Amino acid sequence: MTRMWMVRGEGGSLYDAFRERGVAAVGWSQLAADAKPGVERKQLIALYQSAEPNAKQGAVISSASQVWRFVNEIQDGDWIVTYSPANRLYSIGTVCGPAEHHPEWDEQGLPLTRKVQWQDQELPRDSLSDSTKNSLGSTLTLFEVPPSAAAEMLATLKGQPVPSAGKDDADEPIADPLADIESQALERIKDLVNKLEWDDMQQLVAGILRAMKYKTQVSPPGSDRGKDIVASPDGFGFEHPRIVVEVKHRKERMGSEQIRSFLGGRHKDDRGLYVSTGGFTKDAYYEAERASIPLVMWTLDDVVRELMKHYGAADPETKQIVPLKSKSLHWPV
Repeated sequence: MTRMWMVRGEGGSLYDAFRERGVAAVGWSQLAADAKPGVERKQLIALYQSAEPNAKQGAVISSASQVWRFVNEIQDGDWIVTYSPANRLYSIGTVCGPAEHHPEWDEQGLPLTRKVQWQDQELPRDSLSDSTKNSLGSTLTLFEVPPSAAAEMLATLKGQPVPSAGKDDADEPIADPLADIESQALERIKDLVNKLEWDDMQQLVAGILRAMKYKTQVSPPGSDRGKDIVASPDGFGFEHPRIVVEVKHRKERMGSEQIRSFLGGRHKDDRGLYVSTGGFTKDAYYEAERASIPLVMWTLDDVVRELMKHYGAADPETKQIVPLKSKSLHWPV
């Protein structure tokens, strides 16, 4: 039976590297050289304990077990899925090779890889049901995707009707239940924020900046002249830093052309914040690195993380846009 596995390198930050190099990878460079097909799980546990003597026993077993599964349990022809939190996209491919040690890729977080033939088409998170989204929320680097979730993802990718959920899906063990809850909360809040209308998204970004102790001016619709929000200590933009903000609440990624257009209208003393809930292309990040002014780029993931970080200091208007209840953990109402 063909199975599907989630492999998420460094929290999803290696998504583009996976697709560009035609691989899926896990870290744990301490184990990569010895993680060969047929290696015993106990051997990997012992190696990890030796390399990390201060690590907690649960973390040792979880880490070594994930490496063991990557090497021995995943089979050629199995499905692999990986996720980009920044762009809210899943990529699906098929395994086509054994585990390989790449010490030259160690610093890039890719010491242990398997060749994967990735599908050209990517799958937006919003195209999936809530139950499937939740089943993909584990913080583990590697875990098996429940059969019903795998079936839905493959059907959605092919534009076919979603099959009925089965009753034999087994829950995957998690290394840290609290971390897993935090991850699910983050993704559910992102789902909620992503459904906002554009004007509410603009007001939300302005509210986050106010919670960060800035005063804001928000442009009315259709008259921003390259800026949606101006944030500054005095509220007028006279005192530094004067932060000029552009908000793009769209599904598609923003590219280098949009970044150049934004930068072209900026004063040399400005500071820039470009918000794109659809994410950014690699060329857009390159353009930002060459910018003549300091420029920060926020994806939907960044917006929600900053909202959660500063929610306690947010004003009532901002909390009304995204109601969250919180004691020690923010959760969508």
